[in-house]
Amino acid sequence: MLAGMSVDYYVRLEQGRERNPSAQVLDALAVALRLDDDGRLHLFRLAGLAPRPRSATVTDRVDPGLLQLMDAWPDNPALVYNRAYDVLASNRIADALFGEYTFSRNLMLLVFLDPQARSFYADWPTVAANSVAGFRLGHGEAPDDPRIRAVLNEFLAGSEEFTRIWQRQDARGKSLETKRFHHPSVGELTLRMQAFDVRSAPGQELVVYHAEPASPSAEALKLLGTLAATTAQERTT
Repeated sequence: MLAGMSVDYYVRLEQGRERNPSAQVLDALAVALRLDDDGRLHLFRLAGLAPRPRSATVTDRVDPGLLQLMDAWPDNPALVYNRAYDVLASNRIADALFGEYTFSRNLMLLVFLDPQARSFYADWPTVAANSVAGFRLGHGEAPDDPRIRAVLNEFLAGSEEFTRIWQRQDARGKSLETKRFHHPSVGELTLRMQAFDVRSAPGQELVVYHAEPASPSAEALKLLGTLAATTAQERTT
């Protein structure tokens, strides 16, 4: 009723018996379902009415200039990952923040299969829901990519929690948000997160964390940076 269509037509859409809805129908559905811009784009992609990205293959090479920029941020943890949530690059303080977790090099693995994730992320349920919604958006961009399919199948088989959230069908990209961490060396941190698409490599995303100036979290980040520099120096001597 809200979308202005008959029950029969809506049922055929849900059951996949109507495979060619018009853009007007999709717009009406997006309004009725109160989808945000990411959800609306995902809906149009599902119906084949949105262009696929020019590069549907996950790109693993990170631009050297971007790596130099990340290394110039001693107080800002920064990560680059692909649509499969594989971490392709991280700066020194990001490695210090995530510690042993970065060895997995996949953020979904950290969130759902690492037993320490629920203590590391103070707001684990929110982090988990947002991670799956972002992964679904990337899956919609390149559903045939073998790496994305492999990650999806691994988590559908290995994590009931992932499967439950995946079945919600939420699709949204990362945006400005706040995350709370419990770090074993520096304690509690509350960090703001900014996400940027890497224009030179479609499918890659840069995430940068920062703390409120002069806050306890900013002091904790500085301490974390000192610890990271000390560790790096010890490894070279």
